[in-house]
Amino acid sequence: MGIPLIDFSKLTSPDKTLRSQEIQSLDKACREIGFFYLINTDIDTALISRIMKAAKRFFDEPLDEKLKIDIKNSLNHRGYGGVGEEQLDEVHKADWKETFDMALDLAADHPLAAKYPKMYGPNQNPTDPVVLETLHDYYVTAFNVSQHVLAAMAEALNLEQDFFTRCFKDHVTVLRMIHYPPRPTSTHDNGAGAHTDYGCVTLLLQDQIGGLEVKHRNGEWLQATPMEGALVVNIGDLMQRWTNDEYVSTAHRVRASENGVHRYSFPFFVEPDYETLVECVPTCMSKDKPAKYEPIYSGDWIQSRFDATYAYRDNEK
Repeated sequence: MGIPLIDFSKLTSPDKTLRSQEIQSLDKACREIGFFYLINTDIDTALISRIMKAAKRFFDEPLDEKLKIDIKNSLNHRGYGGVGEEQLDEVHKADWKETFDMALDLAADHPLAAKYPKMYGPNQNPTDPVVLETLHDYYVTAFNVSQHVLAAMAEALNLEQDFFTRCFKDHVTVLRMIHYPPRPTSTHDNGAGAHTDYGCVTLLLQDQIGGLEVKHRNGEWLQATPMEGALVVNIGDLMQRWTNDEYVSTAHRVRASENGVHRYSFPFFVEPDYETLVECVPTCMSKDKPAKYEPIYSGDWIQSRFDATYAYRDNEK
């Protein structure tokens, strides 16, 4: 028992037999555990090294400098979030991490930003041009990888190859940098509380420290041990809803580091256009298994999950 391995180069191979076999493995992983390692992607070691360094540069800045782009000042949830800002597990302690979020950078007067101001609009960018350029390069590259993964999932579900990817014209995909500082006491091991992700899929790049754990269906917590150059990919709640629970969104958590150890990770939350109507895909329903969920706009679903997670939004409800 463990987290399966999927080879991106096979998923995108011109060899139809090789591709078909890997798509079957992908389908099995999405149904059985909702997590897999993705190896041999287009994210090369040089870009991985750059974004690791960029994260350290950004989070090493003085707090008052980071607070110039405080996420509390952003209606559309972009910028810097301090330690304890987020509590993913509603029962236990706040998460011991600091974050930076970015997405498509739209002007405040863009029609979508005017219509859905909590989801679209301008980023709050770091002032360091090296950090900003690196984040942009990673965002573009990771997005390309995500679209190939979604195309493979569509094929696995016997759908048109662009069934999911055509919903990403004005998407709300978010790149997040996370810094997990050493925990303050042995009683606070909650780096990120147990939770499921909100969107379609998440592509996670993590450093070599470790701490990510995935909850297997049998209740056991599995270590998602870092693998050099690999992404950890998981199904989100929106995809589970879209596939009528065929693909499973699995709980996961991060144990906080101790003994002076700092951890960095980069989740890439792949989320479609706000007005994507998410209703049961035709190949995931039958007379014996009717659709479980009412149709919903993707953005309405994600917004509802944001509002349940971020304490600073309480005053906006």
